[in-house]
Amino acid sequence: MTEPCDLSAVDLRALIGAKKLSPVELVESCLKRIAAVNGTVNAFVALDEEGALARARDLEAEITQGRDPGPLAGLPVGIKDLVNVKGLRTTYGSLLFKDHVPDADDGQITRLRQAGAIILGKTNTPEFGSGANTTNRVYGATTNPFDPARTPGGSSGGSAAALACSMVPLAQGSDTGGSLRAPATWSGVVGFRPRPGAVANERRMLPLTYFSVQGPMGRSVADTALLYAAQAGSAHPGDPMGIPFDASGFAALRPADLGNLRVAFSEDLGTAPVDDGIKRVFRQRAGKIRDAFAHARDDQPDITGVREAFWVLRCVYYMAYHKDRVENHRDLLSPNIITNTEAGYTMSLADVAAAEVAWRQWYDRFQAFMEDVDLLILPGNAYPPYRLDTGAPTEINGRPMENYMDASLIRSALTLTGNPVIAVPCGLDETGAPFGFQIAGKRHGEKELLEAALAIETILNADAETARPIPDLEKLT
Repeated sequence: MTEPCDLSAVDLRALIGAKKLSPVELVESCLKRIAAVNGTVNAFVALDEEGALARARDLEAEITQGRDPGPLAGLPVGIKDLVNVKGLRTTYGSLLFKDHVPDADDGQITRLRQAGAIILGKTNTPEFGSGANTTNRVYGATTNPFDPARTPGGSSGGSAAALACSMVPLAQGSDTGGSLRAPATWSGVVGFRPRPGAVANERRMLPLTYFSVQGPMGRSVADTALLYAAQAGSAHPGDPMGIPFDASGFAALRPADLGNLRVAFSEDLGTAPVDDGIKRVFRQRAGKIRDAFAHARDDQPDITGVREAFWVLRCVYYMAYHKDRVENHRDLLSPNIITNTEAGYTMSLADVAAAEVAWRQWYDRFQAFMEDVDLLILPGNAYPPYRLDTGAPTEINGRPMENYMDASLIRSALTLTGNPVIAVPCGLDETGAPFGFQIAGKRHGEKELLEAALAIETILNADAETARPIPDLEKLT
């Protein structure tokens, strides 16, 4: 029998609004699912059971009295453990903050509460969100719901795994080099990287950067858009990039007419490392939707210099955030934080200037490319999810990877464009793990991208081979 926690966020909101489902029943259903499978998956690392149930009772009373508490009324949400939630242990996945309990909500949590959401708890992340996995020294590793020996990806892997197991209908995440898109792909859910500044983040250290953005995750495009409608559009004064706009329309999208769209497909952006098996699956799955568009071609912009620019700019980012920590608390930090930060010591201002110029050149090339197409469709990840006991691949198709970021170029190149990108599930790959598409839209074209993704998702879900995969929960209990 279908449990309330297995229903879509859109359907749950309708049932709650019609008084056919109590928010208390939904929270209890989510907690029951967490109790059943979280011991294996380790997606949730801190829960506010009493607070969530109390909030659910309050919302139920408001709805009973005929009031509308907001677009997310009664919906439990998982929050990545990089975001401050008042009174709830928030570690950022680091031993430096293992006992940290914030005394105030971050702005995006305030917005979710104002929309009627129930903050159920914190989802796991690698230390300070750094890594293509979701493992840290505070809580350990999050596992992939489709194969607990493998990673769900990172750094929003806790949120992705929680969604895949229906622990919550909605979850929050963030994305630097693919941290919403990668775990969404490997967990069979949806992750949306919006334009920088769309979801304000007043705790950003660097005032102007395309790197880390906040965004929504869900089990469907419509669910993800529902959460985005509540997250986005608030120009918090603490975020220099915060964009004020009315995001409410994202809660009621209509599928695009794909017959009016021009699309480019690329299996590897020309030269990005991508596993041959992933390429084969991508070509086969792309063939299933290609005829739905007005025009489709195999093409990509030139990514010359993007890998090098991203690495330098990433090191600037790490030095800004972690230089003092590495110098003063090295023994408490993960090797990933140390390595990424110390790489910056070898770089000069000339290197940074060259990277900034290369970034601008790539931005111009990408925008010019997108003038002629509405969507660019790529694989969601460069390789299948790896085993936790072996770590990220050191080579792809025999080509050595200098570091784990080398294998992320299929995602990180899109980070530097500033364009919105969504990860949509598309069945399983040749290893039996979830496979998915990355779909990039035009600059500032979130609505058009989400509506196109909604239409593509409809086609994919109508085919058993490409429908969103669902993990076998009995194997996780």
